[in-house]
Amino acid sequence: MTRIEFIKKVDEKVKLIRTEKGYTQDKMAEILGISKKTLVQAEKERSSLGWAVAIAVCVIFRDSEILELTFGGDVEDIIHSLSFPNNDKKYIPTLGGRIWWKNIDTKNGFTVQQNMISKHYRILDNNHRRICFSFEHEYINKRLKELTD
Repeated sequence: MTRIEFIKKVDEKVKLIRTEKGYTQDKMAEILGISKKTLVQAEKERSSLGWAVAIAVCVIFRDSEILELTFGGDVEDIIHSLSFPNNDKKYIPTLGGRIWWKNIDTKNGFTVQQNMISKHYRILDNNHRRICFSFEHEYINKRLKELTD
């Protein structure tokens, strides 16, 4: 997934998210810090929200079922992967990928998983904590080797 693809997915879902949350166009535009005209144009797919507003939508409405179904769970990893390729930032424990993830490889207590919707990868330790994540499978394999050798 690229930033452009990410933005396009948010653009396509912003009206559904607004409806899901019960906001008017005026209120949604105010929440996002954009003009109503910009929001209307994005909802009609005549223009784009852009990277910063797409992130704002995902952060502000992170509990949206629409976003969860669009991106396969928590969108934070995707935003970080697009912002900081091959990130090794450690996170709090996950649920282990019971819903949106498939196990790709397991070695010495580490599990490589791939998100079924966004297709990005992550490595979890034996406590289900994210060790790193990336869209690059080669990078994930390299990190797994470093962690298990």
